[in-house]
Amino acid sequence: MQFYSFVALLTALFLPFFSVAQSFTQTVRGTVIDQSLQTPIPGATVMLLNASPVQGTLTDIDGSFRLSGVRVGRQTLKITFVGYKDALLTNVAVDAGKELVLTVALEEAISQLSEVTVKPTVEKDNLEPALRLNDMATVSARTFSVEETQRFAAAVNDPARMATAYAGVVGASDGNNTIVIRGNTPNGLLWRMEGVEIPNPNHFANVGTASGGISILSAQLLANSDFMTGAFPAEYGNALSGVFDLRLRRGNNQRAEHTIQAGVLGVDVSSEGPFSKAYKGSYLFNCRYSTLGLLSRLGLNIGSGVTTFQDFSFNVYLPTNRAGTFTIFGFGGLSSQNVRAVRDSTTWTNNYDRYDERFSANTGAVGLTHSVNIGRRAFLKTVVLASGYQNKYRGDYLTQNYTTEPRYREQYTIPKAIISSTLTYKFDARHTLRAGIIGAQIGYDLSREEWDAERQQVLTTVRVAGERTQTLQAFGQWNYRLSEQLTLNAELHYLRLFLNGTNALEPRGSVRWAFREGQSLSLGYGLHSQTQNPAVLLASRPAGDVTTPLNRNLGFTRSHHLVLAYDRRLTDNRRLKVETYYQSLFNIPVSADTADSFALTNCLDGLTTERLVNSGTGRNYGLELILEQFLHNGYYFLLFSSLYRAEYRGSDQVWRNSRFDGRHATSFLTGKEITTGSRRWGSRGLFKNGVIGLNIKLTCYGGYRETPIDVATSRQRGETVRYNNLAYTVQLPDYFRTDIRVS
Repeated sequence: MQFYSFVALLTALFLPFFSVAQSFTQTVRGTVIDQSLQTPIPGATVMLLNASPVQGTLTDIDGSFRLSGVRVGRQTLKITFVGYKDALLTNVAVDAGKELVLTVALEEAISQLSEVTVKPTVEKDNLEPALRLNDMATVSARTFSVEETQRFAAAVNDPARMATAYAGVVGASDGNNTIVIRGNTPNGLLWRMEGVEIPNPNHFANVGTASGGISILSAQLLANSDFMTGAFPAEYGNALSGVFDLRLRRGNNQRAEHTIQAGVLGVDVSSEGPFSKAYKGSYLFNCRYSTLGLLSRLGLNIGSGVTTFQDFSFNVYLPTNRAGTFTIFGFGGLSSQNVRAVRDSTTWTNNYDRYDERFSANTGAVGLTHSVNIGRRAFLKTVVLASGYQNKYRGDYLTQNYTTEPRYREQYTIPKAIISSTLTYKFDARHTLRAGIIGAQIGYDLSREEWDAERQQVLTTVRVAGERTQTLQAFGQWNYRLSEQLTLNAELHYLRLFLNGTNALEPRGSVRWAFREGQSLSLGYGLHSQTQNPAVLLASRPAGDVTTPLNRNLGFTRSHHLVLAYDRRLTDNRRLKVETYYQSLFNIPVSADTADSFALTNCLDGLTTERLVNSGTGRNYGLELILEQFLHNGYYFLLFSSLYRAEYRGSDQVWRNSRFDGRHATSFLTGKEITTGSRRWGSRGLFKNGVIGLNIKLTCYGGYRETPIDVATSRQRGETVRYNNLAYTVQLPDYFRTDIRVS
C-alpha cells in the first residue's frame, strides 16, 4: 500500500503540470564574427526560417543578436551580410530549459554576390556540413558538435568515443576510449584546448598515452570542435596521427542557469551566468563525480576493482573595452582503481589472481588567454598554460601465506608550462597570413621498479628526478583564395627539442578546387614529427651505483602524409566524400642491440626500457568512404567505411603487418526523432512539445594483431615470452558491436 500511496502523491503533485502543458518558447541569441579575425560584424541579418512569417533581426555594434519567443524544437537560422558568404544553420536544437547562445563565423566573399531571395520553405545544409572551424584545414578534417556527442549511440558525451565512428578511426578496447587513426599508434594524437596543447584529458590514463577510461571534459563545457586525421595545418605540431582541437563555450552572460544530470557514469552539475547585468563577461563551471564512487562512499559493496573519478572544469570570459578579451579556463581530474586479491588460494587460476593493485592518475591544467584586434586587419591571440600529470601504480604479489611481496612500482610526474602566441593578418578577402610561436618548459620526475624473474628481485629500470627541458615550435601559414572555386594553403612548421638538440623543419600545404557546382577535389601534404615519450628518452640501465642513459639522444618519429579527397553533394541533404591517403613513416625507434621485430609504434603506451635507435620505417595507406544524410524531417544516417593497410620494418629489416593493421572498418549510424506534438502522437500533456529519439550504431572492424606465445619458455621463466620472428602474424577475430540509444 505504501507504494501505491507514493504513486498517488506524485500524480497529485505533477497533474497540474501535465494538464497545463503549453507551447514552450525560448530565447536564441549570440554573436556574428569574421571567421579569420574574430571581429564582430554589426548589421548582419539573422533570420529564423521556420517561423511563419519569417522572424528576423540585425546584429548590433558588437555583433550580437537576440531572437525571443522561438518555438522549442529543431530550427533553421540563416545569417547574411554584404561581402560575406551566407551561413545556414539547420536543425539547431532549441530546448525549453536553457537559452541557446551561438557564435557564428562568416567567411568573407571574394566577389560581391547577386542578391538572393530567401524563402521560408528552404531547409538545406551546406555542402560541407562538417564545416571545419579552422579555415586552413582542407583535407581529413571534421567538426564535431556537442549535440552529436549527446545524440549518437555509444558516444556517452565523450569526443574520443564519438570519433570511433569516423572513417579511418577504430577503437582499441571497449573498456576505454583509446582510438587508432589510420593504423597509427594511439599515442600519435595531439590534444589542444583554446589553441594550446593540453595533457591527456582522460581519467585512468597511463603516462605517454592519448586516451583513458573516460573523458574528463563534460559536454556541458564544450563548444563545436575540430577533429583531424591527417595532413593537418602547420599550427598543429608534435603529432603524428591526429588532432583533437577542443573549444570551450562561454557561459550565459545575461542570466544564471544551473543544470544537474545523473546517469550510469556519474552525477554532473554545472552552473553559468553573468557577473553583473552591466558587464558582458560570464562564468561557466562544471563538476562530476562517478556513480560507483558515490555508491562506495555510501557503504555499498560493489565488488573488487572499485573505480572512482571526479573532475572539475571551467571557463571564465572577461571582455574589456580597450584591452581586448581575457579568458581563464582549466580542468582537473582525479581517478583511481584499487584491486584486492582474494585471500583464498583455491580460487587462484593464474598469477594475476594473486596481485593487490593500486592505480591512480591525476591531471589538470589552468590557462589564461588574451585576444585583441590590432587595427582592422590583425588578430593576436596569446595563451599561457600550466599543467601537470601524475601517474602512480603499485603491484604486490600474494604468497601462499597471504603475505604481500613488492613486484612493481611506478610513479611519473610531468609538470609543463606553455606560452603560445598566434598572429592572424588578413590582407584582403583573398590573402590571409597566420604565424605563431610556441614555447614549452617540461619537467620530469620518473621512477619505475620491476620484478626481474631471473634474479628474483625488484630492479630499478627508470629513475629521473628534477629533469627539465624545453621545446620550441614556430609556424607560418598563407591562405590564398585565387577565386571562390580555388583555394591554396602554403605552410611551414618548425620543432626543436632542447634535451638533445633535435630539430625538424616540416613543409605542408593543400589545395581545394570546387570544379563544379556541389563538387570539389582537395589535395593535402604534410611532413609531421613527434617527440618520444619522456620515460623512453630518460630511461637508464642501473649497474651498481651507476645508471647509464639509454635513449637520451633519440630523435623524432616522422611521417609524410599525402591525402586526396573528392567531395560531392548528392542532394540538398545528402553528401558523399571519398578520401585516399598514403603515409610514409621513418625514424621509428627500434631495437639498437639486436636485430628483431620490435618497433615503438606498436606499443599502446609508447614505453620501453630497451636501448633504441631511429632506423625503423613504416607505411599506412587506405581508402575511406563517407555517405551522410543530414538530419532532415527527423531522420539522419552516416556510413563510414575504410579499407587500409599498416606495415612496418624493425631492426631486422623485415616488413611486417603492424599491431594495428585491422584491414577494414565500417560504422553505420542512424536515428529518427519523433515530435510528440503531432496528431499521431497526441497533443496533450507533458509531451506536447517533446521529442522521442531512437539512435543505432553498428560497428564492424578487423581485429588487431598479436605475436604468438612461446608457452614452454614462458612457463620456464615465469613470464610471457613470445616468438619474436612471428611478430603480429596472428590476427584477432573481427569485431562486431551494436549500440542502441533511446531518448
